[in-house]
Amino acid sequence: MKRLRAATVLASALLVATAATGCAGDGGESAADGTETGNAADRLDTNVVPAATSSTAPAAEVKDGTYGKMLVDEKGRTLYLFEKDTKNKSKCDGDCAKAWPPFTVKKTPTAGKGVKKDLLETAKRGDGSEQVTYDGHPLYRFADDQKAGDTNGQGVDAFGAKWFVVGPDGKKITTKPSTGNGGY
Repeated sequence: MKRLRAATVLASALLVATAATGCAGDGGESAADGTETGNAADRLDTNVVPAATSSTAPAAEVKDGTYGKMLVDEKGRTLYLFEKDTKNKSKCDGDCAKAWPPFTVKKTPTAGKGVKKDLLETAKRGDGSEQVTYDGHPLYRFADDQKAGDTNGQGVDAFGAKWFVVGPDGKKITTKPSTGNGGY
């Protein structure tokens, strides 16, 4: 099942990346150090999925979902951490940030239901925006999550490391999905 989901995610990313190659003015991006930020299957066109969005509502809350209790944004979209990041420092920009839009806010984030307020902060990104962090992990959404409760990014290995759903304790969730919870 995990292989099928990973193959589906990879296939859809490859299809979008292939389509994006022909778009004028799209211009690929690279990491701050000038290195390429992933292969063609890892890159998505920002015209297909909304880029990072800012929020003024509760920054995060806890919901019961596919992986048990997990962090979501104010619209119920799953929040992920990236194993390549360091404490309060995102290593995901350029094409990575297109596939994994950073969760940013314009005001101080507020803790929703089940969120530990002392773990919720922000960190400045390279572009000057404020990315929400939880227990020091910058938070992201996944472009292939189309609706609240989707967890298509769980365990995906892309842009140099794996991505995981975040639990209310601020740790990555690595357990197998619960049956019968398919979202909220």
